Amino acid sequence: MLSYGFMQLALVAAVLVGLTAPTVGVYLVQRRLSLIGDGLGHVAFLGVAVGLATRSSPVVTALVAAVAGALVVELLRNRRSASADVALAVLFYGGIAGGVVVVARAPAGTPANLDSYLFGALTTTTPGDLVVFAAMAVGVLAVTIGLGRQLFTIAVDEEYAAASGLPVLRLNLLLAVVTAGTVVLSMRVLGLLLISGLMVLPAGCAQLVATSFRSSLAVAVLVGVSASVGGTVLSFYADTPSGATVLLVTIAVFGLLALGRLLPTAARRDRHPDIAAPLPDPLRAAVTGVGPPPP
Repeated sequence: MLSYGFMQLALVAAVLVGLTAPTVGVYLVQRRLSLIGDGLGHVAFLGVAVGLATRSSPVVTALVAAVAGALVVELLRNRRSASADVALAVLFYGGIAGGVVVVARAPAGTPANLDSYLFGALTTTTPGDLVVFAAMAVGVLAVTIGLGRQLFTIAVDEEYAAASGLPVLRLNLLLAVVTAGTVVLSMRVLGLLLISGLMVLPAGCAQLVATSFRSSLAVAVLVGVSASVGGTVLSFYADTPSGATVLLVTIAVFGLLALGRLLPTAARRDRHPDIAAPLPDPLRAAVTGVGPPPP
């Protein structure tokens, strides 16, 4: 496998994505914004379409579109209103619809290899793409790790963070920009429609086994890198799409960790069935204050 130049580039790209996507995902999961990556992927698709139609770099145009969309998303989210949710839906679905229209109306002869951006085409990574991805990965890690304490404080409690003197809005906007960069960085590996999986699932794995934020970040990165590299290798030998294979490996890891957490609990209940037995109604009412009082 390593004798092929395209696989060497693919593995390096997989490592970069496996490192960066989970470091952003831990903050998104903590803030209950797990699906924001999907929305920004839709907006980035419009940028890809513009890049293909104008025969410029789709990576650059996708980055511009995703960053602009991320800033709008964060500003709308800051309003905390029902109209903001509708505006986000318009932004997200308008992005993918606009991308389809732009490609359809592009001049004749425009390359329309949209599948590689929608579903990933890791083996088509070029040395030029790798340079851009490496620069973006350094920028993402500098923010997510260098400002980890501040970002985690905001993710846990924005009001406390503001009272502590942290520039909450500016840091949220910075995280939104970093999320957009991660979306574009990941689109060659997973595709714009599958990006959110590698951002969210490793963070979900970390929540199952980690006991602190630092350990959660370490576990998420470990799962992300392992799944990215393992899925890439598996896709080479199984002749399957790289993006979908990476995501399926990540899901398998999550399922195994979840099962491993459930089995000890079930075993304890089998050994001590009285622990799980419900209290009689009068006694439960006396203990919990819920239900009819005991006679």
